[in-house]
Amino acid sequence: MGDTTSDLPTCGRTRSEPVKFGRALRDSEFLFDPSYRNLNHGSFGTIPSHIRNLMRQYQDQAEAKPDPFIRYTYPQLLDESRAAVAKLLGVPTETCVFVSNATMGVNTVLRNIVWNKDGKDEILYFETIYGGCAKTVDYVAEYSRGLVHSRCVPILYPCPDGDIVENFEKAVQEVEKEGRRVRLALFDVVSSNPGVRFPFEAITASCKRHGILSLVDGAQGIGMVKLNHLGEVDPDFFVSNCHKWLHVPRGCAVFYVPLRNQGLIRSTVPTSHGFEAAELQGGNLKRVNPLPPNGKGYFVNGFQFVGTVDNAPYLCVKDAIKWREEVLGGEVRIRDELIKMAREGGRLVAEALGTEVLDNKEGTMSACAMTNVALPLPAEDIEASGEEPAVHSYVLGTLMEEYQTFVAVFIFQGRWWARLSAQVYLDLQDFKWVGGVLKDVCDRVVRGEYKKSNVPDTSV
Repeated sequence: MGDTTSDLPTCGRTRSEPVKFGRALRDSEFLFDPSYRNLNHGSFGTIPSHIRNLMRQYQDQAEAKPDPFIRYTYPQLLDESRAAVAKLLGVPTETCVFVSNATMGVNTVLRNIVWNKDGKDEILYFETIYGGCAKTVDYVAEYSRGLVHSRCVPILYPCPDGDIVENFEKAVQEVEKEGRRVRLALFDVVSSNPGVRFPFEAITASCKRHGILSLVDGAQGIGMVKLNHLGEVDPDFFVSNCHKWLHVPRGCAVFYVPLRNQGLIRSTVPTSHGFEAAELQGGNLKRVNPLPPNGKGYFVNGFQFVGTVDNAPYLCVKDAIKWREEVLGGEVRIRDELIKMAREGGRLVAEALGTEVLDNKEGTMSACAMTNVALPLPAEDIEASGEEPAVHSYVLGTLMEEYQTFVAVFIFQGRWWARLSAQVYLDLQDFKWVGGVLKDVCDRVVRGEYKKSNVPDTSV
């Protein structure tokens, strides 16, 4: 591919000028339907047309010469992306590989850990854990047949970060008093629902003090919050979706494992050619790896090829980082402006609804590019009537069908909330608009219009 800097779009400015975030950037750089306003970047992310074009070039190269590209060119390009993302995180290149998404990274760790045979191991997680990861914990506990159990750490938001650390320490002490051990803790960088920044650095430090393996789910992380100090934080395992906030095509996540722990990751998920059995079975048949030898370590080599899938998104990581630097002005500018937009936008929406934003006095919960605004809906009455699924479907269906937008809506600790994402293609006018939209939809729910609605059922 070579250097793509000269191909980067200038958006009507000189190369030295920072581009202005907002509607003009959306229209010139992104691929949205003109009628659609994307206020839910946090779920699936999106990419600029420039990165889409580069991804297709990689795909075209794979089709033009499949074997030469997949066997020889692809690994070289992959290493370039690994180096670029490692630099962004402040960690060595040999500690970073790619997987399809954060859930895959969490699964890879939990399915590789060998649990103690005395059945006293426990996995600690917080009540704001992502649903897919919670079910992975459930599965691992079930599959282990009693070797490992799980325990949930409660959170009562809003609260200072110190309260979360204190609750974690209490949970560890409770486990130890019962004669058991916390083997691994799973926690977020930014939780999903609600979308708030989590004190992952402090929880990682607590894990170190107690000899607990730390598994950091940074699904919402890279490209949104400061992570170039990951080497200093030094978690035992870390995974973060590049396709959410780093403008990389779906699906792509960086999976970080420090050298000291790479021996714990015996296999990719699924197992593929990189696996080397400690003891051969089946008549000691030799397992042949059909891919070219590369001299890389066991961990990196294993993740380089995990079956035949389209891994073009992995190759776009280096290009997306370059695009963000050259066009958007770099990671610091992006991060600072998006956090500011989310905070100010959340305030505007809360004013329109007559409610409030979920945050603590210190403002640490809102130190990310998402904001959570309470909705003026009678949560207790709706829950008591058993109509929560109907209301949820009505709200989402109305937003999509009538307003051409989507907002993550959920119940948390007895209240309805809307989670909104700031992004470079939005501005405060979008938040003012969605504040009015949510007010209208909530008023219609209170009037009972959801009971006679024909909007599509979005509960499945």
